Amino acid sequence: MYEDVYGNVIASLAKETDTRIVLLVIDGVGDCDHDGAGTSLQQAVTPNLDALAARSALGLHKPIATGITPGSGPGHLGLFGYDPLVYHVGRGVLSALGVDFALDKRDVAARLNFCTVDADGKVTDRRAGRIPDEENRRILAKIEKQLTPPADVEVLFKTVAEHRALMVLRGDGLDDDIGDTDPQAVGLAPLDPTRPPHERSATARMAEQIIQQVREILADEPKANMILARGFAELPDWPTFSERYKLDPAAVAGYPMYRGVAKLVGIPPVASPTTAEDVCAEAAKASKDHTFVFAHFKYTDKCGEDGDLAGKIQRIEEVDKALPALLEADPDVLLITGDHSTPPILKAHSWHPVPVLMKAPYLRGGDGGKFDEVACRTGQIGTITSKELLPLAMAHAGKLDKFGA
Repeated sequence: MYEDVYGNVIASLAKETDTRIVLLVIDGVGDCDHDGAGTSLQQAVTPNLDALAARSALGLHKPIATGITPGSGPGHLGLFGYDPLVYHVGRGVLSALGVDFALDKRDVAARLNFCTVDADGKVTDRRAGRIPDEENRRILAKIEKQLTPPADVEVLFKTVAEHRALMVLRGDGLDDDIGDTDPQAVGLAPLDPTRPPHERSATARMAEQIIQQVREILADEPKANMILARGFAELPDWPTFSERYKLDPAAVAGYPMYRGVAKLVGIPPVASPTTAEDVCAEAAKASKDHTFVFAHFKYTDKCGEDGDLAGKIQRIEEVDKALPALLEADPDVLLITGDHSTPPILKAHSWHPVPVLMKAPYLRGGDGGKFDEVACRTGQIGTITSKELLPLAMAHAGKLDKFGA
C-alpha cells in the first residue's frame, strides 16, 4: 500500500542497550459507556493500576487509524511497531504459527470456526457453543476421513482451541485470493469465497468445493454442523523484530493466535500461561533475561465478545491483583494497554481508541489516579497510533539515537 517510512526511520535509530521493556496486553480492554454507569475499567476496582497511573503517563492509541475496527492480528502488529496498513497477513498464518504448524511456500492457511447453521443454512451460533477441544479433534478426524481433496492438493487440518481450527491447502500454484466465509453475524448464511473480487481464483473455487463437502459431512452434527473460514493467507517474508529494533524479545502468551503473531515477527514464546496471576509472574521472570517482553491476557476480550460486562470487570480486577509481581520486577519501561477495544454492549471488537499506561523514566510527572478511558484521553501521551507506542517506549528506555545532525 505504501512504504513504512516511520518504521524504517525508527529501525535506523535503534540501538542495543541493557534496559528492559515489558508490554502487557490486556486483550480488548477498551470499552464504551454502559447506560451511564461508565466503562468496564471505570467500574472495576483497580487499586494497583490506579496507584500506578498516578505516577505514570496516560494516553490513548488508535490500533489502525480513526474509525477502523482492527482484528487481533493487526492490533498486535501495531503494538510491535509494524504498521498494520503495510504489514498485513491473514489470520490463517497466525493460527498456523500459533499451533506450531510448519508452513511452507506452497501453503495457503485459513482460520476455521466451527459454527451452527439452521435448516435454511443461516448461522445461529458462530462458535458452535464453544465446543471443547476433544470434540474439535473428533470432528476434524471425521472430516479428514471423508473429505475428497482437489486434484494435486493436500488439505490439512489441526485443532487450535475450542471452536477454532486450522485448515491448510498445500500444492503448487495456489494463491490466497479467497474471500472470508464468516458473515460476522448470526441470522446470515456463510459467504461465498468466490464472490467478487475473488471469482477468478482457482484456489477460491477449491475452497468453495471443500467447504461444501464439509457441510455435507457435518450435516448430522448437533452443534458443529458447518465451518466458517477466514484469513486465507500465505506466509510473508518480513524483517524480524530483533533485526528491526535491536531488542532481545520474548513472548508470554497462552492462546495460539497470540503466540502465532509473536512468532511471525520473530518473538519466541517462552511461556504459555492463561491466568492473570501466571501471566504477570511469567512476564516478570522473562524480563530478567530479555530486553523486551510481550505478555498477553486473553479473557477480558472473551468476556467482551460474549457480552459479559460483569465478567470483563472481574477479569480486569484479576489483572490488577496480579500486577504487583510485575511491578516488583521493575522493568525500565512498563506499557499496559490493549490491542483493541471490545465493548460488551457490542459483543465485538470496535473502533474506539484504547487506553494506554506507561511507567517510564523521564516523564513529565504522573497523569492521575485512575486508569480508564476518561483519564487517558487527557494524559501526556495524547492520542497516537499503535505503531508509535513501541518507539515511545524505546525512547524512554534510551534505545533510540538522535535523528539528524
